[in-house]
Amino acid sequence: MKQAAVVAEQFGNTAASYLTSSVHAQGADLEAVRDIARKLQAPEVLDLGCGGGHISFAVAPHAASVTACDLSAQMLEVVAASAAERDLSNIRTEQAQAEHLPFPDASFDLVVTRFSAHHWLHVPSGLREMHRVLRPGGMVVVIDIVASEIALHDTTLQAVELLRDASHVRDYRVSEWAAMFADAGFAHEYVRGWKLRMVFDEWIARMRTPPQRTAAIRSLFDTAPEESRAYFAVQGDYSFDIDAAFFTARK
Repeated sequence: MKQAAVVAEQFGNTAASYLTSSVHAQGADLEAVRDIARKLQAPEVLDLGCGGGHISFAVAPHAASVTACDLSAQMLEVVAASAAERDLSNIRTEQAQAEHLPFPDASFDLVVTRFSAHHWLHVPSGLREMHRVLRPGGMVVVIDIVASEIALHDTTLQAVELLRDASHVRDYRVSEWAAMFADAGFAHEYVRGWKLRMVFDEWIARMRTPPQRTAAIRSLFDTAPEESRAYFAVQGDYSFDIDAAFFTARK
């Protein structure tokens, strides 16, 4: 099965849980994106890899239109239904892959992707597509989990992520993001980073991780070097912290 199909199947099966996930449904980063949309004054917005639609819902009151784009048809159905319930009539949905967007050049004033890019097959291609569909004077916002610059912690994170979710590709380092932005033609800013607490049982349940993989994650944390256990602040119930980052970029 190709990567795009793996992502669509994984998130199609868990679409409703992402709508209600506290990790995804709240956060200062959502408020920050809402403020950007407000300052741009009725922008055309692309929510790329929209998941449960939380960016779309946050910016819709301040946007002329919002396109919620995702690989998963089931996820888009959840977003459309929730938008209707919220009376957000300016949200439309589009099924597409980040690396191959079906939109004309210079279609959007604001392009946002949040907690999605670590599932993309080829992020540099996705960034080039974001650059292509962005209007002059517009802004790109990327919010995602990021890996440590320390190889030990990076390797641990990727192993844990892949065991939990077969659609995981990579959580990139901040330095890797900088290089990819530059290669895509963007001038970017690392706005801020923060820690996200992953409550283990909720984190596993959201992706319906099989028992044998869940056991492997626990074993990996149990046998991880002291430095990594401290870095991820692993708790007795296996809850742990990961790093998130907020980037902005312009052509």
